[in-house]
Amino acid sequence: MLNRSGGEHMSGQEPSRRRLIYGRRQGHKLRDRQRHLMEELLPRLAVDIRSRTDVLPAGAGRRPLWLEIGFGGGEHLAWQAAHNPGVDFIGCEPFINGVAKLLSSIDECGLTNIRIHDDDARDVLDWLPDASVERVFLLYPDPWHKVRHHKRRFVSPENLDRLARVMTDDGTFRFSSDIPDNVRWTLAHVRRHGAFRWTANRPADWRDRPSDWPQTRYEVKALEAGRSPCYLTFRREQRQPVV
Repeated sequence: MLNRSGGEHMSGQEPSRRRLIYGRRQGHKLRDRQRHLMEELLPRLAVDIRSRTDVLPAGAGRRPLWLEIGFGGGEHLAWQAAHNPGVDFIGCEPFINGVAKLLSSIDECGLTNIRIHDDDARDVLDWLPDASVERVFLLYPDPWHKVRHHKRRFVSPENLDRLARVMTDDGTFRFSSDIPDNVRWTLAHVRRHGAFRWTANRPADWRDRPSDWPQTRYEVKALEAGRSPCYLTFRREQRQPVV
């Protein structure tokens, strides 16, 4: 379980200003139970990025840490947490209804290895220590179809710098999308960045979902609409030793 630590926090740069988040923050009105979980359970699981005595993820004999950026309804994150009880998880999602759904899953399944940041994932990436995350998930992010909105896509040189800093050597970055242009965009940016290596050797490696990659509701919608998802896996390259 992710516990609070009394040690010094070796964080990265802490966010200095409020960032703009695009998209909705809330959909339909929360049900009574969801509202109760938001009021009672979320404060106990929330990552405090302003604290230097909050959880110290990974390193020095600690458990592995995995991070999901934009967990949607939380079904993938909950599945991973349930099937990997020896791993600690942080999930980032600003959409309130998605957070409420994940809290329901945590409560119903008795999951004890998930922490939540109900805001901008970049805040957590700037707060995490160097080389502290073994696996990152970015599944079906908003593709921002219009060209003038492409700058809103999460995969960018700046955010890839953030991922490269916090990920361990040989750490895994998993990405999926059912939008071909978003897949091309991601492949181009990640391969150009230089800190990551695409692991695919054959078409099945990006066409077939791995067995430890559970289906999400976004994937179901894509398949029902006749779209074919792509599953991309990248490895964090080994850091060069400082001479």
